[in-house]
Amino acid sequence: MEIKIEHQPSQETLENLGVFQWGIWQKEISKFPWTYDTQETCYFLEGDVIVTPDGGKPVQMGKGDLVTFPAGMSCTWEIKSAVKKHYSFD
Repeated sequence: MEIKIEHQPSQETLENLGVFQWGIWQKEISKFPWTYDTQETCYFLEGDVIVTPDGGKPVQMGKGDLVTFPAGMSCTWEIKSAVKKHYSFD
């Protein structure tokens, strides 16, 4: 299972996806396990995060990244600086 990251997507890409109409999620510095029941796409407005899929390699992401997490993936989130992101579950 692969986490897909697009660094600094164009404004046009974000608008076409409707990112700015998605909900907003915020979280302070923390570390916690998470499992994705459905695919999530999100766009980071703030923050610095390392997400490590169970049995996989750590993936760094943060401000300006458009990220897709696959359905069924279990992972650990390590938030290094407070996160604010738009998100959508497919």
